Amino acid sequence: MMTQQITMAVKKEVKWLLPFYLFTFLPSIMGVKKGVKWLLPFYLFTFLPSTTLAQTVKLNSDGRDTTYVNNIVKRSQKIVDGLGITADSTALNVRNIIANRYFLLNDIHEECAQSKRYAKDSLDSWLRNAAIEQAEQRRDALLYKHHFELEAALSLYITPEQIEGVKDGMTFGVVPKTYQAHLEMIPSLTDFEKQQILAWLKEAREFAMDAENSNKKHNWFGKYKGRINNWLSARGYDLVREREGWYQRIGMQQPAK
Repeated sequence: MMTQQITMAVKKEVKWLLPFYLFTFLPSIMGVKKGVKWLLPFYLFTFLPSTTLAQTVKLNSDGRDTTYVNNIVKRSQKIVDGLGITADSTALNVRNIIANRYFLLNDIHEECAQSKRYAKDSLDSWLRNAAIEQAEQRRDALLYKHHFELEAALSLYITPEQIEGVKDGMTFGVVPKTYQAHLEMIPSLTDFEKQQILAWLKEAREFAMDAENSNKKHNWFGKYKGRINNWLSARGYDLVREREGWYQRIGMQQPAK
């Protein structure tokens, strides 16, 4: 029994060390050129990073209206153009990932809308509300299931900073604009308060990215802006006075009450 365990341990160690020995000693034994030539296929299929062999991302446009596809591709390309990607193949893959995300979100929301229309048109009142609620629960479950796929897919091609750019591009740049507005309106914000405001805005963005349309995207930000305002007020900030002072500093006329 002991002999068998030792044999298995030795085999495992040899298997792990084999690449090291091959690349260290074989070229010197066979000659550098001959050794490298012999080892090249082994190296290519064993050690090349998976990203080097990444496949082209296919645009999931089959069966979709051509005009709709073109609009989504243009919208996605506009986001990609702002990322500073230099490699054409990377830019194409990122564009297709974003476009496919829009297709997926549309499919999920359209399925929910169709189920709700059927419920309203065909079901008795005592079943209608239950069917509508079920459709919305299924939609929310699907959105949650697929939510993290976008960032995971993008991470194969672009940096975390560029992924932030994609998220902002899909949500009209509300996060950086709103964050900057808070910094300008309340110059006395502490570092902690700045971090909390940015964290809540990014949390709102995660919901807004999956929202059905632009109005619902802005609604999510509206909810979190209200949370931020309430939090700042509780911390002693007079937001009316801060806003008036901001308008004066930038020479902006206050909106009519």
